[in-house]
Amino acid sequence: MNIDLLWLAPVGSILALGFAFLYLLPYIYRQDKGTERMQEIALAVKVGARAYLKRQYLGVAIFFVIVFFILLAMAMKNYLAIFVPFAFLTGGFFSGLSGFIGMTTATESSNRTAAAAMKSLNSGLRVAFSSGAVMGLTVVGLGLLDLSIWYYFLNWYYGIHPTPLGTDKIAAITSTMLCFGMGASSMALFARVGGGIFTKAADVGADLVGKVEAGIPEDDPRNPAVIADNVGDNVGDVAGMGADLYESYVGSIVATSALGVAAGLGVPGVTVPMVMAAVGVVASIIGTFFVKSREEASQKVLLAALRKGVFASSFIVAVISWPLVYFTLGPQHMGVYWSVLAGLAAGVLIGLCTEYYTSSGFKPTRSIADASLTGPATVIIGGIAVGMMSTAIPVIIVCVAILASFYLSGGAANFNSGLYGIAISAVGMLSTLGITLATDAYGPVADNAGGNAEMSHLPPEVRKRTDALDSLGNTTAATGKGFAIGSAALTALALIAAYKDQVLIYGKDMGLSLMNPSVLIGLFIGGMLPFLFCSMTMAAVGRAAGKIVVEVRRQFKEITGLMEGKAKPDYARCVGIATAAAQKEMILPALLAIISPIAVGLLVGVEGEAGLLAGATVTGFVLAVMMANSGGAWDNAKKYIEEGHHGGKGSLAHKAGVVGDTVGDPFKDTSGPSLNILIKLMSMVSIVFASFVIKNTLLK
Repeated sequence: MNIDLLWLAPVGSILALGFAFLYLLPYIYRQDKGTERMQEIALAVKVGARAYLKRQYLGVAIFFVIVFFILLAMAMKNYLAIFVPFAFLTGGFFSGLSGFIGMTTATESSNRTAAAAMKSLNSGLRVAFSSGAVMGLTVVGLGLLDLSIWYYFLNWYYGIHPTPLGTDKIAAITSTMLCFGMGASSMALFARVGGGIFTKAADVGADLVGKVEAGIPEDDPRNPAVIADNVGDNVGDVAGMGADLYESYVGSIVATSALGVAAGLGVPGVTVPMVMAAVGVVASIIGTFFVKSREEASQKVLLAALRKGVFASSFIVAVISWPLVYFTLGPQHMGVYWSVLAGLAAGVLIGLCTEYYTSSGFKPTRSIADASLTGPATVIIGGIAVGMMSTAIPVIIVCVAILASFYLSGGAANFNSGLYGIAISAVGMLSTLGITLATDAYGPVADNAGGNAEMSHLPPEVRKRTDALDSLGNTTAATGKGFAIGSAALTALALIAAYKDQVLIYGKDMGLSLMNPSVLIGLFIGGMLPFLFCSMTMAAVGRAAGKIVVEVRRQFKEITGLMEGKAKPDYARCVGIATAAAQKEMILPALLAIISPIAVGLLVGVEGEAGLLAGATVTGFVLAVMMANSGGAWDNAKKYIEEGHHGGKGSLAHKAGVVGDTVGDPFKDTSGPSLNILIKLMSMVSIVFASFVIKNTLLK
């Protein structure tokens, strides 16, 4: 029994954007802005963040124009459908717009969160969380809008024009829609890498000179890098993250749609992932009303408040997905529903696992804090060990989800149906992105609120409340990264399968035996690329942070009366240094992701390219989990010490914890989260350039 429910996708988009802009944003703007000093600090952060994004978007626009004309030339030579270059542009535009809206909201919310925290912990939580919810619902709303526009336009166009390559209409539609993911992925990588370099260079520079050398508190207004640090939270952890998860969201949906066509499900196979995303919008909106806390500044109470919202949303999706699958695909395909549940369960379990390894309420993070008693070296060793250990359970969870999704959806009888099951499990995991991203994006707002409270000299209980919100934000951010990485692994597998189908459409069969030298070469190069990528991004943060350190030391030394609080530091200088460094350093890592799959394909063929994608997916997933969890654990170990354990702030243990945190900063906020974009962008590039590689490879 087939029912046309695709109209729910644009309705879901309108609902998400309407709730974000007509309910949540007015609620945020109605809140007290705080004192004149609080507003002044917030304005400085907002100006710096907008200046950075303007410079980044101008640079990225040049890249998009160049690639657009390359794709247009390929389309003119019949390598691609004519709409692919335009789909590439819209994917990048909506990805960047998601990040911009999220960052704008966050910069308007930090001082309001601090002002709300003067009333109560719950008031501060509600404002910060509402800001995060605007980001989450904007991402899913714009994602569904982009998907809906392209689907209905292509459906109309191919209804009156012949389809390329002799494929049927729905196959031509999904093939073109796959390609706009390349634009979203490209923008996401630039945003994540550039924003990550900015934020961690400023953070590391501020901490090393301010906390360790000068012995002044975090977010002390005397620190010249403190505004750059707050700006970085917004351009990296908000704008970069929004672009990142927009790309994950639309990528999982279009890959699933393409595999649904390959499995012979036709339009219903496209309908299920798109409508499930719309269901997720409703579930996320309902879930936001469950997030509230009693006036207790404990992480356990706050974590329970956020969990209520996420669990409620997941439950709603689980319930509504049953009739969706039953009435769209029919009772013979109900195994797809169990694949959805496998993805939902995997997302929740990965979040709980990440929470265990990164929250100061559990043994792993406290063991790192204990290691601070013997110095920075043991803190670093302990953090790396915790990160490595933390990879085991998420990998097993993803493996079980893959196996369960494949066989539950009928993979034993129809291989393509099994691949569709794996892809739909990724959609299930990401269906509640509206609220999952809200719990992640609220963290930088709480962090900025704490900085605002410190620089505005608000009463100590306000900083205590914002610190409680910030500490929880570190855990939810780590959980969000684990969630994004897990979904990236499943989506990357779906994209590899879609790549194989795309190659078959172009009339090329693939021999993917492990004994094929091309496949082995691809596996080795793909396995190496995430490490090379991380080396480049970590080194970039190190170089940029070094420049910030030199500048902060110079100002402490040369500006008379700065340490006594009688003179103001030059905040703009540090913002400018971080901006210039980030724009310069983000280029090579981004080009690596785009050029490597094309180069490998041209040199060793499509089999080698498939091996490259598989190798990068495996090592990229494990390395990303390790780096995200190490960084989160180091950060919360430092905060655990700052709460008064092992001597508290200013102690030798605290200084050791700060060193660990500065190592963890680029782990969790630059290199780690960028890896999930890397593995998907390479798959997207492979799909877009498949025809070109097949016709021009050296290995015919």
